[in-house]
Amino acid sequence: MPGHILLEPLGDWARVTLSHPAKLNAIDIAMWQALRAAFERLQGMAPAQAPHAVVVCGAEGQFASGGDIAEFAGFRFDEARLHHFHEEIVAPALHAMLACDIPSFAQINGACIGGGLEIAACCDIRICGESSRFGAPIAKLGFPMAPAELKVLSGVVAAPLLREMLLEARLFDAHAAWRCGLVHEVVADDQVEPVVQRRAERLAELSPAAARLNKQTLRQIAAGGPTDAERRAHFGYADSADHREGITAFIEKRPPRFQRG
Repeated sequence: MPGHILLEPLGDWARVTLSHPAKLNAIDIAMWQALRAAFERLQGMAPAQAPHAVVVCGAEGQFASGGDIAEFAGFRFDEARLHHFHEEIVAPALHAMLACDIPSFAQINGACIGGGLEIAACCDIRICGESSRFGAPIAKLGFPMAPAELKVLSGVVAAPLLREMLLEARLFDAHAAWRCGLVHEVVADDQVEPVVQRRAERLAELSPAAARLNKQTLRQIAAGGPTDAERRAHFGYADSADHREGITAFIEKRPPRFQRG
């Protein structure tokens, strides 16, 4: 049975669920395509209607165990089809996540392996349970990590650990992942969902416009910018409602009431 991606609006935040429970949420081709569509839809929403945060999670107590290996024989042994899979299916899904201006949380239970690890790496904040496991043991399957996917991981996994992970096909436990900065917080397995929800709700109380600008600027810096034009455009928020509300609320000693958008 194929997997699917579920996008649910939940008030000020939304949830994206990776669902393929019979295979520990292994990600098949249709799921990669649906993941891209979900994040392009979120990015395309008008700020006044968009959620303030997005939580990415897996169904039934697992995050994602990697790619759906049952599909591999259908394309991996042909160079053109292999190139198409990584460059035209997987990479665009990851890039859609990275290009989304809405802050994202990875709610990680259980396996966070291979493609699941790549998806988690595209989230801004990663929270995991104590029994979570991380890695990309594809050397056991006889193939390397595709360049675009390796670039994504290199942004959150330190080079020495990434070499160990890939070259030795090692898996890391939750506390090792926390020590190296791969995850931001480790909690009891049954507390991952409520902790992520509380953090998403707290974030949703902050300025969504500021969050969007921060994510845009971080992308510009990663790309070698910001350019002179981007630097000038950055300060266009000066007369914005959120800017005025935040400063006014501080002066008046009250909580700010930020608008959507």
